[in-house]
Amino acid sequence: MNILSIIEHKANGDILTHEEIRYFIDHYVDGSIPDYQMASLLMAIKLKGMNAQETSDLTLAMVHSGETIDLSAIEGVKVDKHSTGGVGDKTSLVVGPLVASLGLKLAKMSGKGLGHTGGTIDKLESIPGLTTALTQAQFIQQVQTVGMAIIGQTKALVPADKLLYALRDVTGTVQSIPLIASSIMSKKIASGAQTILLDVKYGNGAFMKTIEDAKVLARAMVDIGKALGRDTRALLSDMNQPLGLAIGNRLEVKEAMATLKGQGPDDFTQLCVEAAAVIAIQAGLYSDLTVAKAAVTNQLQSGRALTIFNQFIHAQGGDLNAFNQPSLHHVDVVKPILATSSGIIHAVEALPLGLLSVDLGAGRLTKADVIDFNAGIVLHVKPGDTVQKGDTLCTLYTNKPWVASWETTAREAFHLQKKAYHAPHDAFIMIE
Repeated sequence: MNILSIIEHKANGDILTHEEIRYFIDHYVDGSIPDYQMASLLMAIKLKGMNAQETSDLTLAMVHSGETIDLSAIEGVKVDKHSTGGVGDKTSLVVGPLVASLGLKLAKMSGKGLGHTGGTIDKLESIPGLTTALTQAQFIQQVQTVGMAIIGQTKALVPADKLLYALRDVTGTVQSIPLIASSIMSKKIASGAQTILLDVKYGNGAFMKTIEDAKVLARAMVDIGKALGRDTRALLSDMNQPLGLAIGNRLEVKEAMATLKGQGPDDFTQLCVEAAAVIAIQAGLYSDLTVAKAAVTNQLQSGRALTIFNQFIHAQGGDLNAFNQPSLHHVDVVKPILATSSGIIHAVEALPLGLLSVDLGAGRLTKADVIDFNAGIVLHVKPGDTVQKGDTLCTLYTNKPWVASWETTAREAFHLQKKAYHAPHDAFIMIE
């Protein structure tokens, strides 16, 4: 067996065996297969695809390329969730405390943001003192005592994914369902949870632009999870508009805290309740979604989930008193964007606002970029709202010198019409 024969097999459309897949993963990680040959194989996979068994074998080979986390010492049901990324997506900061308040154990590894999609780790690290670099022993102890922990991905976890992801990024092979699915699921499987909920976004602000493509990706990931013995389900949600009102790290943490006090935006609150309810069903706490959502809503309204959030932040060194000081949130430029005409909001495009937030300083285009935790955007209107000329559509926050084109970009993301607005019928779609 050698890498050249494996490349030829896949280029011919053949199904790769478990042994072939394990061979190229192991030998790429140990450095004996060069980038140019692996790039050729990745392109063959992109063009010819992989069946469900191949994708499952690829995922498992990537899992075994490094360490895995053993959560068996934690009592109770260990749960995890993953979002495919979007604009204003701070869901883990609310869903985690919600499911922990029900007695479940959320053991989660998250990443930093890159491009227009924000990262959970960046949001958490905007809280003074908070660390996401726990040892495995600290991680397990915190999940056991608090009910949840969120840490950054370790270098030893799924090293094959880190190498392949970097190579895919520069070889035009990012857009491949088997490669995307195995990348996401290898990290989830290696993290050790018994149940996995995938929040798969679709729309202009998401990686998958159409609902059809999102369904294909969701189905592939759910099948991988099931094949590897995990209760895995996917919840498809709309990312044609930003989630909630806040875009940017500290702005999103503030919105998550407001949501845990029962004061969050409707669309964000609904997604968090739906996701937490599905996780509760996966864990066997409930069998009916309506009953599960009622239980989750009660945890939100009672303040129990907020208490868990505070304990979680404190356990990881975060200082919420310092976070709540107004001086911490100071920016040099606060710019309201005003409507130039009257009408009804029919769309608020997520992608241009996400890219604008990066320009303002809230995100990074390369891994070396430094984030301004205070930069970002706050929306004042959502689809269906009526606005008058001169009303504020959104407010931009930045410490950078003002760029005139930012105002135009922000305003053009809001689409006003005179006719009545009709909301989409399907808020969420389940893939099981």
